[in-house]
Amino acid sequence: MPTVAELTALYGNFMLGPRPGEAVCRVCFDLTDGHPHCYGCAYAGPWLDAVVPISYSVAHEQLHHALAGYKRARVEVARRFEVELAAVLWRHLDRHEQCVAAAAGTSGFELVTTVPSSTRERDGTHPLHRVVGELTGPTRGRHERLLRRSQASVTAREFSPDKFEAIRGLAGGSVLLIDDTWTTGANARSAAAALKAAGAGAVAAVVIGRHLHRDWHENDRRLRALPCPFDWGSCAVHAGD
Repeated sequence: MPTVAELTALYGNFMLGPRPGEAVCRVCFDLTDGHPHCYGCAYAGPWLDAVVPISYSVAHEQLHHALAGYKRARVEVARRFEVELAAVLWRHLDRHEQCVAAAAGTSGFELVTTVPSSTRERDGTHPLHRVVGELTGPTRGRHERLLRRSQASVTAREFSPDKFEAIRGLAGGSVLLIDDTWTTGANARSAAAALKAAGAGAVAAVVIGRHLHRDWHENDRRLRALPCPFDWGSCAVHAGD
């Protein structure tokens, strides 16, 4: 059976690790037009204590195709993407979960959960639950379905503290929230709001891909300047050894 390193070797050739800097959103690591925050983060509430994307997911490029394919491709292809994306998450968390915890102001995460689908009917079969709860070693033993889609009428990409509801109280426990893609961040923030309302302590989000477009302003030039191949020893909140 392939190792985590073997499963992620190809991904290291096209993933692009976010880094803090000038004109990079201080929350979600979007590439901005000279501003310290992207539009969404500038007007969002402090629901998440840290947001750590593993890689940029550039529209129509390899990681974007994997993140779409594990949900929409034919079964055998989708399952291959599931295993590969689980290995990416595994390799990142094995090295950097403590970086995420430090960024969120906590010593560690007692619980791991996933951002539910914004479509109520799809949530029960969403493959992210399998990726995090079954396939990824560092999260498997702590994973719990803590959230579900509420009955509130909220559109798919709209933030609302009522969009999701907690299944149980959390009594101050710290939660690592996993999502596959961050585009506007509305779902992750809505999930964090529900966790906080249920009594969670620190809540940090790790997302596999921070979605963006290469042809927006200076994105292409700035993406080309990022280290390649991908440096597994660094993360968005930790520069590496």
